[in-house]
Amino acid sequence: MMLSNFDDLLRAAGEQAQPQRLLFVFVRTELPESPTRDQHERHAQGEGGTLTPVLCVDKAPQEIASFRALASESGNTGLTWDLVFVAAMEGRAGIPPSSDEAAQPLRLMVNAINNGQISRFAAFDREGDPIQFY
Repeated sequence: MMLSNFDDLLRAAGEQAQPQRLLFVFVRTELPESPTRDQHERHAQGEGGTLTPVLCVDKAPQEIASFRALASESGNTGLTWDLVFVAAMEGRAGIPPSSDEAAQPLRLMVNAINNGQISRFAAFDREGDPIQFY
């Protein structure tokens, strides 16, 4: 499914046959240690760099009014972020996954991002627009 914005993701999650739990990992884009001039230039243009997870949270789709509300809530932490990665967990027999059930998948998600394995997650910028990685 092609997403044109974050709210498309919320709609899609709500339309699934089983209830969903959304997993969020907020990251900062940073320069690698001892960056080259090219890396500095690309990073200044919003390209390249490393992704550093700074905040994780799980929520039921109905707990999120909009991307703007989610971004505003994240601002209450005092942590700065540039992108958010999103994955979904599916419930069983009409019962949504709990926060306890989301803990391990969130840890695995953070590990995947730290290892550069990001293709299986949806990603959005601070405006809620989808990001494509090449």
